[in-house]
Amino acid sequence: MEFLIKFQSIWTVLVFIIFIGIVLWAWSGKNKAAFDEASRIPLEDDEDVVITTNKKENSNG
Repeated sequence: MEFLIKFQSIWTVLVFIIFIGIVLWAWSGKNKAAFDEASRIPLEDDEDVVITTNKKENSNG
């Protein structure tokens, strides 16, 4: 029973540390450009997406 309590405590601390790491990664300045680009995806025209996809398909094969 003591093992289970220790395991749960260690697991909780580990998951919390991972959560803090993800938050720091998401708020770091290095990712701003990628997140800004991703935030504009819903605003792009569907034709632009199709043209981009077709260009990739044509260039690959």
